[in-house]
Formats: sequence, structure tokens, C-alpha cells
Amino acid sequence: MTAVPATTPVPATTAGPAARLGLGVGMDLPWGERIGFRETPGGGDVTPRVRAFLDRHADHFGYSFFAFQPRSRARLRAGDYTPAYDRLYEAMPAGNVRAFHHTLLNMGTPERYDRRPAAEFANDLHARYGFSWVVEDLGIWSLRGRPLPYPLPPVMTERGLEIATGHARDARELLEPPLHVEFPGFTEGGSFVLGDLDGFDYFRRLAEDADVWVTLDVGHLLSYQWLRGRTGQAMYDELERLPLERCRELHLSGCQITNGKFRDLHHGVLLDEQIDLTRHLLPRCPNLLGVTYEDPVYGEDGVLVEKSRRNYERLRLIVGEWAAAPGEDQG
Repeated sequence: MTAVPATTPVPATTAGPAARLGLGVGMDLPWGERIGFRETPGGGDVTPRVRAFLDRHADHFGYSFFAFQPRSRARLRAGDYTPAYDRLYEAMPAGNVRAFHHTLLNMGTPERYDRRPAAEFANDLHARYGFSWVVEDLGIWSLRGRPLPYPLPPVMTERGLEIATGHARDARELLEPPLHVEFPGFTEGGSFVLGDLDGFDYFRRLAEDADVWVTLDVGHLLSYQWLRGRTGQAMYDELERLPLERCRELHLSGCQITNGKFRDLHHGVLLDEQIDLTRHLLPRCPNLLGVTYEDPVYGEDGVLVEKSRRNYERLRLIVGEWAAAPGEDQG
């Protein structure tokens, strides 16, 4: 792994994450998209649209992460990315807690997979930016070296669980920041499932045996409940089987219900069901650090698309109330 150039890094927060960081933002920033990174002579920068969003909304968030997107198929080197990442952090409030959403650990794959280069890349970035954690979905992100358009759930069999647990344990040991393993997506029509183990039991057993913290994506939980026919009030059924005491972060990204099927679209518009389930989970996750609004969508002026504003403000309100009351019982 090539060392990060010895330029002045963007200062990171000097303290680890405190209890209840409140609302955070997660951003998937592809190269060459309007919401993403752009190539510049200086090594890259966020687009003007992203900068406008941060100018307008960054003070809403107590922490942030961005998801890794490759700029090319060249050998993975942190120094190829840090100029653009520096510009991103310069546009954000100083001192905010930072995290990193990996996409290369591939913990759900049934194949042998050397994740040392991916871990070294994250560790190099961590040395520069001081990440408080690294998160990645427990999914199959690539097969035989070819990335998939959307990560598939891990193989839901006893052998699949054994393999995925080993992968998660390896990733935890390779990474310098703490690892948060995210509950996988089960979008009907967008992925398929091999095996018949219960998803909540599978995830709890993996978290306990690999000894990892977890992230619960509210849309992923609802997609699994919908797949099992648990809609309406039944969406709360059996959530206690999840490793709630290990949960450090909740994610919410734009979702939609179409013809009775749950779609995880990341289009910025949160469903009422996501807000309701978040409200249900907050007092049941005693070690929760924060709640992340993932992949906001906005115009050139940085203003959130109109359809997303109502439930975004509802989310801000309930998370703000939760963060302001850290002494309450977590029953």
C-alpha cells in the first residue's frame, strides 16, 4: 500500500465518539456524478452541488460518513483519493466525528477473499482523518473479482453463517478503527436469498461470534419484514431477536413501497414506516451512538427535494429529542 502523501491533513476530532452523537449524514459520492466527486487538476473535489448542500445543511449533523467509490480500476492507493477527501472535509464543520463506509470488505461472500488491501486502504485513511468507525453491509459485494450492482445477502445456511462470521472476524482484526457490520438488504426483486435461516437470528449469531458492533439499516429491516409478510403492526415482530445491545448506529435512506413490495431506492424520501420503526428502536438500543440520514437528494442550490423534507424534519425532531435525553432509561 502506497503511503499517503505527507501534506497537511484535515484536522480530525481529537476525542472518540461520545454517547448520543445525534443525527448524522451518510453520502454515497460516485466520481463524475452531480452528487459526488469530480476530477480537478488538484486531484479531485466534491461537486458544486455537494458543496451547496454542505453549506446549507452541514450544521444539522453531529457526524458523517461517505461510502467508498472507486475513481478507476487502478491499484488501490489512498494517496489517489486524499486530495478530494481533504476538500470534502474542509467543507464540513471542524471537529465533527467522522466514519467511513467501506464497500470492499465483502464479508458476505462464500468465496476466499483477501481483504488485506481493503483494510490497509481504510487504515491509511484513518491515519489521516481519524475515523471513529468503519461500517459495511454484511453482503456479497463481488464474486470472482467482479463487483455486483447491489450487494446480495450472505448465504443463509449454517455453512454460510460460519464463513461470513469468519470474514467479519478477520475484517475486525485487520481494521484499526472499530468495525460496524450492517444488517444486509433483502429487497424483493432487487436481490435473491440462498438458504432458509432466519435473518435476525443469523445476524445476532454472527455479531456475537465475531464480536463486532452492528449497524441496523431501518430500510433493510423493513425489506426483510416485508419479504416475510410482516407488514403494518407486524413490522415490529421479532425485532428483539436482533443484537440490539450491539447496535451503534441506525441508517435511514429513501425507500418506497410499490405494488406491495419494499424498494430500497436511496432517493432521499423516507417512508412513515421508517420514522415509526426508528422511534420504536431508539429506546431499545442502549449503546446507540447516532442515527444517519443516508444519501440525501438535493438540487444545485443544496435544498433537499421537496418530497423528502417532511419526514427529514420529523427525523431531525425525534433524534434531537433522543440525543438531548441521555440519562433516561433504555427500556
